[in-house]
Parts: sequence; structure tokens; C-alpha cells
Amino acid sequence: MQEKGVTLVGGAVSGGLDSCTVTHWLWSKGFRVQGFTVDLGQPDEENLDAITDRMIACGAEDSIIIPGRGSLAEAGLKVIQSQARYEGGYWNTTGIARPVTVAAILPEMSKRDVGTLFHGATGRGNDQVRFQLATNMLNPDMEVYAPWRDPEFIAEFPGRQQMLDYCEANSLPIRPARESRYSTDANFLGLTHEAGDLEDVTISPTFVEPGMGVWPWDAPNQTQVVTIRWEFGVPVAIDGNALGLEEIFETANSIGGKHGVGIGDHVVENRFVGVKSRGIYEAPAMELLGSSYEFLLQFVLDRRAREFFDYISGVISLQIYQGYWLDLATR
Repeated sequence: MQEKGVTLVGGAVSGGLDSCTVTHWLWSKGFRVQGFTVDLGQPDEENLDAITDRMIACGAEDSIIIPGRGSLAEAGLKVIQSQARYEGGYWNTTGIARPVTVAAILPEMSKRDVGTLFHGATGRGNDQVRFQLATNMLNPDMEVYAPWRDPEFIAEFPGRQQMLDYCEANSLPIRPARESRYSTDANFLGLTHEAGDLEDVTISPTFVEPGMGVWPWDAPNQTQVVTIRWEFGVPVAIDGNALGLEEIFETANSIGGKHGVGIGDHVVENRFVGVKSRGIYEAPAMELLGSSYEFLLQFVLDRRAREFFDYISGVISLQIYQGYWLDLATR
């Protein structure tokens, strides 16, 4: 980037290990860094303002929070309406959040004349592709810097442990290594747990601590009947209480999570970049609302229409997972 005369960069930051490491590393190389965090109702963050504090402590000259809950709720509903579960189980909660995040960040970067976006997505994951494609589609003039595709960065940080060591050596505000047995991506549609000890398939995934509810075996040993009212494909009430879309997700998350619905789905999936990944997923509202919507579909679609729907559903699921939500083929 320095060869191109770039001195100012903006990061899509979550305040986690990768964000802290990349921000401080770029600052140490002489770049001015600005942080952009989108409020997606992250269940693992009690106070989003704490993210801005962490990023500034890591070298960012400024860090802001951008509203994004409404856009994510609308996108999540489209995932439900499409029944777009990747490989049969994963509700694409991270996949759909990436284009929402990029769409929220790019206008703010343009206001500040920031022409290069960086992210902390690793070279083994799908998110590097999702950030790149969403940025290219929304603003082809915006440059994207992916640290995990930079030989200099990789040489210094070949793995997660080296990042932990770097952050500890520089007194950066991250969680202690003992609390970092895996990585979590969070928004109010769901949590994605992966990496770290989860990559060892000989270890039971039950060491993961649910963030949106409880494991099914810890749920109450009693049933709860839930009624969801749908109008024109949109959920408008739960148990007779009229709610806005964000409140619908919030309520469904609470009900589903309490009963272990959509908690701890265990998937070994095929990533877009050509490797397999073991993930533990949480998506109580997506599972509860998604199952309800599927019942509705079965009422109204005949056999051939349902067959066609399932085919299109698979296409859309793959498009979201691979980073093509904004592609014309998805629209």
C-alpha cells in the first residue's frame, strides 16, 4: 500500500483478536487507521462503545459505531423467506451480515476520504471473499487490503498464537489466551464459533459456551407453544403481540434460545476457498421463524412449485455463502 502512496486506511473492525492485531500492526508501519464497527446487535458485546475504546488503544486515530440492525433484520428475513440454509443446516448468519456491514461502512469511509478498506478475515475463510466482492460491487473504486494475503503480514503472523503473543507483548486489550479457545463472529441473527480447539475433531464441541441461549440438554424440561402471525411473508406478531421486525427477531431469539432451539448446530462444511471447516452455530430466531415459515410454505405451494422453490433456495443459499448476495443473479 505504501508503494501506492496510501497513508490512510479504514478497517471493518469488531474489536476482536484480528482487528486489534491488524490495527496496531498497520499503525506500527506508519499508517493512519480509522475503525468502523457496524451495530448488528452483537450478543457477545455488552457495550459497543468498548470496541471504539479498544481500537483507539490499538492505534486507531478514530473509531465509530454505525447503525445496522434494521438492515440486518431485513436481510435476515430474506434469508428466511428463501430458506437459504447452507448445506442443509447453517442459516448463513455471517454470510448475510458481511454485505450488510460493507454497505454500511463504505458511505462513512467516503465521507472521510478513506480510499482503502481493510479487514481481518483470514486466508482460510470465506469472509475475505465476501468483503472483497461486496466492496467491488458497491464501490469499484474502493481498494481492499487483506492482511492475510500480504506476505509480510503472514510471515509475522502465521497463526492465531502469534497474534495472541503480539497483542500480549504490546499490551493490547484482548481477551486472555485461556479464554480464546475458539473464534466467534456475532450478530443478532446468530453466532458462528470456529477455529482454535474446534479444528480438532477429536475434541467434543461442548466446551463452547452458548451466547444466545443454552445447550438443548440444559433447556427446561417442559414445552412452550409459540404462535407466529405472518402477513404477506412477513412475521408481524408473536403470541398475539404485534411487533416490529427487529423486535420479532429479539423475541424469537429469547424464546428459542431458552429452549435450546437452534443452539449448537454442529457442521463440518465445505468452504468456498476449498477447505473444510468445523463450525458450531447458534441461530434461535432464524430456526424458530424459519421453521414456522417452512410450515407456511408447505400449506400454499403445490408439489411442482415446492420443487422449484427448493432448487432456487439452494442457489440463493450458495450465493450468500460464497459472497454473491449483491450479485444480479441473487437479486
